[in-house]
Amino acid sequence: MKLYSTNNHDLNVDFPTAVFNSMPLDKGLYMPLNIPVLDQEFIQQIDQYTLPQIAFKVASALLDNAIPASDLQKIVDEAFNFDAPVVPLEANTYVLELFHGPSLAFKDFGARFMSRVMAYFLKDGEQLLDVLVATSGDTGGAVALGFLGVPNTRVTILYPKGKVSEIQELQLCTNGNNIHAIEVDGTFDDCQHLVKQAFADEELNKKLRLTSANSINISRLIPQTLYYFNAYAQLRRAGKKEVIFSVPSGNFGNIAAGLLAYKMGLPVKQFIAATNVNDTVPRYLKTGVYETRPSVQTYANAMDVGAPSNWVRIMDLFDQDKAALQQVLKSYSYTDEQTMKGIHAIYDQFEYIACPHTAIAWLALEDYKKENPQENATGVFLSTAHACKFPDVFSEEISSKIQIPAQVRELSAKSKYAEQMDIEYASFKNYLTTFY
Repeated sequence: MKLYSTNNHDLNVDFPTAVFNSMPLDKGLYMPLNIPVLDQEFIQQIDQYTLPQIAFKVASALLDNAIPASDLQKIVDEAFNFDAPVVPLEANTYVLELFHGPSLAFKDFGARFMSRVMAYFLKDGEQLLDVLVATSGDTGGAVALGFLGVPNTRVTILYPKGKVSEIQELQLCTNGNNIHAIEVDGTFDDCQHLVKQAFADEELNKKLRLTSANSINISRLIPQTLYYFNAYAQLRRAGKKEVIFSVPSGNFGNIAAGLLAYKMGLPVKQFIAATNVNDTVPRYLKTGVYETRPSVQTYANAMDVGAPSNWVRIMDLFDQDKAALQQVLKSYSYTDEQTMKGIHAIYDQFEYIACPHTAIAWLALEDYKKENPQENATGVFLSTAHACKFPDVFSEEISSKIQIPAQVRELSAKSKYAEQMDIEYASFKNYLTTFY
């Protein structure tokens, strides 16, 4: 497998280089040099395959022998040992539940695959690998559990002070071992900026072997394509052939993976990017002006991103052609007030408890249907996190119906620790070079 930088298509690297370097020094993002189109026989018979079988097929096509088949099979079987069911709410409305992994968030797919790929490529005696992560909510917990105890790695997770839920914070700060948390007095964008500055710092990169576990890392993006294929397989079993995906979007890695699956031949009729008031992309698609803004805190905190990193990948997939992109991608944004109304509407209509991110995806799907009343395709909105992670959002009636998983009940008994830090890069660099 060869990859290039979105800022320089002539820059080609192999898969291990992209995994460990995470981001090119030119500050672009890595993309596959060739995007394979899966054979139609597989697509037409996809309902006959299990999630691990689909995962192996898709990953094999993308990686193109970067990992031998027998080793890749082991990675896939170990990484994806939990379910991702498509649950019907009504005739043509389904919810794709992606929160059945160990951290109760969709990011388990990317984090578990990535950690095992990195462990596979790490050699005995090599320099310690420093994994840097900025999180707006769920990424950190998934990465922490994915890398916990992985030999020859240290993980540093940056999260914005006061802007993640209590359970999300416990998932970041109670692991110990090789996992370290930093509470940054700023926004997610500040955390993300610190990580990007570290990767662009040549002096620091001479001292430390840095890589990222954010969705900027291509090994996080690749496994996220898998649940789109798997969802389509489940719909085919239910007799559905046309599908619309509504995706809660913050850093836009999730929907970038869906669009990559589309480019690989997955027959999706429409993608919908659903955001909160951090609406950089919806504004761009309406006005043609791409203007980032400081992120705003919302109930859907994992989507509180004002400068989504993965947008450059999406534009690259469509050769910077906004008109072509708009044929397959629509986008809507919602306030906290609208989000709360969505949560209650889903509960009242279906007795289904949706986290704020999930509710926003449902709202976007409903708005799309209103604008396209003749649409017959099946709408699938992605549920990206377990509702128990957001106890303060729900009414007492809804909150009382949430089933708390055992791993969450165990968190409260653990000791919590996080380093406190300002948003100055000098502070972060000093921490990385002296703390350990």
